[in-house]
Amino acid sequence: MRPRYLTKSRYKLGLECPTKLYYTGKSEYANQNLEDTFLLTLADGGFQVGELAKCYFPGGYDIKTLDYDEALRQTNDLLKKDQVIIYEAAIRFEALFIRVDILIKNKNHIELVEVKAKSVDTDSEEAFLNKSRSITSSWRPYLEDVAFQKHVIRCAFPECTVSAYLMMANKNALCPKDELNQKFKITKDKNGRKGVSVSQTLSEEDLAEQILVKVKVDASCDLIYSEEISVGPNTMSFAEHVNLLANYYVRDEKIVSEPSTGCANCEFRATDQEREVGLKSGFHECWKERLNWTDEDFKDSTMFEIWNFRKKGQCLDEGRIKLSDICKEDISPKEDENLGISSSTRQWLQVTKAQSHDATHWIDSENLYREMSAWVYPLHFIDFETSMVAIPFNKGRRPYEGIAFQFSHHVVQKDGQIEHCGQYLNTAPGVFPNYDFLRNLKKELDRDQGSIFRYAAHENTYLNMIYRQLREDQVDIPDREELCNFIRTITTPVKKSKEWVAGPRNMIDMCELVKRYYYDPATKGSNSIKQVLPAILNSSRFLQEKYANPIYGADGGIPSLNYRNWKWIEQVEGKVLDPYKLLPNMFQDISEKDFAVLSDSDELRDGGAALTAYARMQFEEMSEYERTEIEKALLKYCELDTLAMVMIYEGWKDLVYPK
Repeated sequence: MRPRYLTKSRYKLGLECPTKLYYTGKSEYANQNLEDTFLLTLADGGFQVGELAKCYFPGGYDIKTLDYDEALRQTNDLLKKDQVIIYEAAIRFEALFIRVDILIKNKNHIELVEVKAKSVDTDSEEAFLNKSRSITSSWRPYLEDVAFQKHVIRCAFPECTVSAYLMMANKNALCPKDELNQKFKITKDKNGRKGVSVSQTLSEEDLAEQILVKVKVDASCDLIYSEEISVGPNTMSFAEHVNLLANYYVRDEKIVSEPSTGCANCEFRATDQEREVGLKSGFHECWKERLNWTDEDFKDSTMFEIWNFRKKGQCLDEGRIKLSDICKEDISPKEDENLGISSSTRQWLQVTKAQSHDATHWIDSENLYREMSAWVYPLHFIDFETSMVAIPFNKGRRPYEGIAFQFSHHVVQKDGQIEHCGQYLNTAPGVFPNYDFLRNLKKELDRDQGSIFRYAAHENTYLNMIYRQLREDQVDIPDREELCNFIRTITTPVKKSKEWVAGPRNMIDMCELVKRYYYDPATKGSNSIKQVLPAILNSSRFLQEKYANPIYGADGGIPSLNYRNWKWIEQVEGKVLDPYKLLPNMFQDISEKDFAVLSDSDELRDGGAALTAYARMQFEEMSEYERTEIEKALLKYCELDTLAMVMIYEGWKDLVYPK
């Protein structure tokens, strides 16, 4: 059996919820997080940042073994040297065990460098503090991670002084050379374990300008050490809390925690299907123990589902968890001056529908009809797939500059004709696609003056970003002004701008229309298109009858660039299946479960599967067949994203337009 050590990942888990330490790593408990953690590192650029950081500290020894004892033996042998640099150094103190990204020993002083796939615009830890001089919530998890590692090193080597650093991408740095990111490739060993290979052509010129910055965080660590931590009715020091977590984990005993708002996103919640096949649910166990809930209680909706509800913690403390426990005073619904329904009124609508067991949708037909009557045909529905690469593609670009690599475009004519008429995809390794992407989008949308639709803020944000790139780029771009004018025409500036307020063809946000004019209890309060689409398909007879036939991509049907004779409506036990579930897994070597997490998880935002596919095509060696198959899948998924918008539009039109 492997030793039970409190590692830094388990420590972070214990900070989220101490009870999770009991469930983690046990195959009998369902876990909704990614099984292949390398996928997450790949998606956020972590593997590149980690390997590049090592290049800034040359001459180090890499501890590659995963065996605890062997890693400790190798590290301790190296630490006998007066001066040494170690990558992935293994340090143990009693039941605490860490792997340090980069450890630098100089006689009796140790530097701990924790590398993170984040960006910062300063080399001062002031960036991590708010006005009251406490650590900001967004940076706290990263600093707690470093503080834990520093604590372990100080305990293991009390004769040494220790300095702690975070190393991250520098937002202000400019990439010194073209194709730097292509010098870090994903490899697999004979056991299938993934790693990173650094090109032998990596040169001093490539590293001349450091695009990562090392920020000293000792003061932040001291702040964390000085805090008292509440555990139930008791308070304890940082060191006492670490020992508590370690002792319970080593003994494999559960720390009983009170339910919190974090329970809403507990990864140890088994689905009904998982429980049917015998998987345990940590979430269910906790609530049965602490709240005396039965299996019947879990069938009821809870206030966690209320969209944008700010009093969840208060209601939880008062023991009012189910929607049936929520009263009007909790919501205080008030109308506002805008058309449609206000946020608070929509929240109360959600509660009252749940309390009266009303599963029917609600629609503000009058005001939605008013909005729709102002739209200019043909209607254009667009969706982008994007990425943010840690190491830029080109000389002069900054880390984590956005990349727009794909779009899909559906058009609806006034007579109801629908066509998937355009798309763009560029996955060529090391190519900066943004301007080519924009030129192709302009060609698609410049044919007429029809209304343009997006879903949520993503497309507007990225077009604003490409606008800034065009304005700042020192390279000669002949159509720069033409492209900038196009962006100004169809967007709203994300920051105050003297150049434009909102373009004459400013994109219409369908997500905002959902929030103001439409609510279906089947969405459970979510406004994500991945929830709204199945909901409207299940409530719209019109959509069911139309798309139950294989008309999509059929001769005489709806023209499609990627589908042929496709039927979108499949029903099981009278319920329409989510159309996204009808499509195959985008990858042959990723489990169905991991693919579902990549597709749906908030951790990776919408588009996690596409983001991961793009990263793999940039940094993995793959055959042309594999590349082609992934590209085909990307095109199908993105096409469904814009078709989903079209279907929502069609469902609304059927509901609000006079027959």
